Amino acid sequence: MAAEINNIPYKIYLSEDEMPKAWYNVRADMKVKPAPLLNPGTGKPMGFEDLRPVFCDELIRQELDNDDREIPIPQEILDFYKMYRPSPLVRAYCLEKALGTPAKIYYKFEGNNTSGSHKLNSAIAQAYYAKQQGLKGVTTETGAGQWGTALSMACAYLGLDCKVYMVKVSYEQKPFRREVMRVYGADVTASPSDTTAVGRSILERFPGTGGSLGCAISEAVEAAVTNEGYRYVLGSVLSQVLLHQSVIGLETKAALDKYGVKPDVVIGCAGGGSNLGGLIAPFMGERLRGESDCRFIAVEPASCPSLTRGVYAYDFCDTGMVCPLAKMYTLGSGFMPAPNHAGGLRYHGMSSTVSQLYDDGLMEARAVTQTDVFDAAVKFARIEGILPAPESSHAIRVAVDEALECKRTGQQKNIVFGLTGTGYFDLYAYVRYNDGQMTDRIPTDEELADAIAAAYRQVIADLYAAGCRNIQFDDCTWGIYCDTDFVAKTGMQAVDIQKVSELGVALNNTAIEGAPEDLVINTHVCRGNYHSTYAFEGGYDPVAPYLFAHENVDAFYLEFDTPRAGGFEPLAHVAEG
Repeated sequence: MAAEINNIPYKIYLSEDEMPKAWYNVRADMKVKPAPLLNPGTGKPMGFEDLRPVFCDELIRQELDNDDREIPIPQEILDFYKMYRPSPLVRAYCLEKALGTPAKIYYKFEGNNTSGSHKLNSAIAQAYYAKQQGLKGVTTETGAGQWGTALSMACAYLGLDCKVYMVKVSYEQKPFRREVMRVYGADVTASPSDTTAVGRSILERFPGTGGSLGCAISEAVEAAVTNEGYRYVLGSVLSQVLLHQSVIGLETKAALDKYGVKPDVVIGCAGGGSNLGGLIAPFMGERLRGESDCRFIAVEPASCPSLTRGVYAYDFCDTGMVCPLAKMYTLGSGFMPAPNHAGGLRYHGMSSTVSQLYDDGLMEARAVTQTDVFDAAVKFARIEGILPAPESSHAIRVAVDEALECKRTGQQKNIVFGLTGTGYFDLYAYVRYNDGQMTDRIPTDEELADAIAAAYRQVIADLYAAGCRNIQFDDCTWGIYCDTDFVAKTGMQAVDIQKVSELGVALNNTAIEGAPEDLVINTHVCRGNYHSTYAFEGGYDPVAPYLFAHENVDAFYLEFDTPRAGGFEPLAHVAEG
């Protein structure tokens, strides 16, 4: 690659001929593949035929494809892309100057289309495959409304019917976004609603709720399977969506390559993972292949912190528990986030692909508060001249933080972030900020524990119904707490081990409460196993007074009397019976 060129333009545009001709499938380069979707009725991986009643055939093939690195983009989709792509990669000279940072900041701007966001990249692909299959229409959910708007546009272009279930709090806060969808012919319903059985059930469980993406997904899936000629399409989370959104990262990389620029850190907002996964895809591929040591940062709202405070487990993709089980970082499918203004990030879980990359240590995650996000959004608007969407502003917040750290250290890093869309339909949120009425709502540990326990409890019930009679919790957390050297090295000594241990035991006990008498439940204190190398060492003394004494399992699977596991003395804490 050529050396980095100094005279980089403010906006880097590719020509239409330089647009990607194929999507990039990062799963092909992942050493550890994302876990498969499971059928909640059988507990077995779902195959093509299992998914056909819900999804379009070609999209199922893309969802299940972990091997093909490139998926050709059909010409009809490429032609549609040309109406708004390639999108510009902007060198943020004005922001750099305002911050006084030696860092070089770039952002990929995806708001230059009527939908106002990156969502159109996958909407046209999914609508195209539905049309090719001869379907009448599609159903979907939408949070802030960008995805619903994008799908409405794509369906109007292709002559498909479009039914959108919009998270109620966004439906009420963003009426103009709703009306744009209606302009494009969509039928828009506030979710949860009384138009579906699952919606009525959710309203009964959570009266007065503002809804969530999980609720809206449940209703959209029910509408798809109960209306002949319809299929469900999803704007985030699924691997097929991240595949389509890889066009963002591919264009970004091509633009940087033209000027010899290699990013040091790539930053994206994270709700379900579509924008983040698409932006980082080709750069992550380089890291997976050992060609780069680029850092990746997922930024999520502190009010819905699935990566930073969730658990990595199988959970339902929706609140109504009608969808498959996905292994992901989750707060529990029953978690109802506070009605923050970043409606597109109000999802209890995270993409299985993003979750696996995060769990493999290939990605960082940060949770930021709403007021801090809008502080950054307003400053960005005044400096760079673009009014950003609340979702995008999460990435702006951390990009600014990274640039200020470079100012402190003197490092000249190349920082790339995704500006996923504009905020012109989010002015209610800006009114709240400008009037000083915006507040931060961060869930307590107890609230998160209750939601996570409920998710575990449902999965346990489904496994039992499928015939399982022995379940093991493979829990690395306790192994971490046992390793006093690791705790010291990572700064975890600031964590109250007693408090988090008591909370963890309470969570597990709540999860197994009421389990059938003939179901055996065990806990394995796992010390990690990566390429046959353990991650943690130390005796059980730090956790024994909590775990051994109070967890209501039938057995513990433990390692003893080795240099890395300590002696038998902590067994004195095991409760009788």
